[in-house]
Amino acid sequence: MSLRYLLVMLFLVVVLVTIIQLEVLTIAFQKLGLSPRAALLLVLAALFGSSINIPLASVTGTSPPSPPADIPPWGRIWLPVAPGQTGKTIIAVNLGGCIIPTVLCLYLLARRLVDPFDLLPALLIVATASYVFSRPIPGIGIGMPVFIAPLVAAITALLLAPANAAPLAFSCGVLGVLLGADILRLKDTRQMGANIVSIGGAGTFDGIFLTGIIAVLLT
Repeated sequence: MSLRYLLVMLFLVVVLVTIIQLEVLTIAFQKLGLSPRAALLLVLAALFGSSINIPLASVTGTSPPSPPADIPPWGRIWLPVAPGQTGKTIIAVNLGGCIIPTVLCLYLLARRLVDPFDLLPALLIVATASYVFSRPIPGIGIGMPVFIAPLVAAITALLLAPANAAPLAFSCGVLGVLLGADILRLKDTRQMGANIVSIGGAGTFDGIFLTGIIAVLLT
């Protein structure tokens, strides 16, 4: 088997996986009442926006201890950094992982697809679970098992609003993780030794949007 053939096959596999992922994401957003075109545009905007961090403030950081040799496969990571960094830590918000999904949550509220009286208790439940199961990893960021928040969001939405569970699961999943694993953990940023801490994550599909999308697919 030639190297050229292997490269072509690898390229086709990557293209196929990408198409499947986009189809799954589009299906999830359609369950939120978005058209296929709007869903695709939102996915692309979140994907490209995941590389954009908007600085808000900076704090004086400290040099953390060396990270453990065996770091568990945490699914929620703010921003990987090299251990031993010192100086200022920039607090930023991620466009694709924080601002865009938050705007979508506000859109669902404005369209009355989410009842605020259901969202408030659901948000508190997911935020509490996110805070309890997240933890700072020295020299790396904040970590949390990837399926905790989506499962809690989906179960909570199905119990509170079974007829309209998908929009509620997305909203409480996104906002709950932002509150519990990001905002309430800002106090830990000084000890992590990171040059930048991005609320919403360094990427979209391994962070906030992944939580919301999995929660929607589980409903």
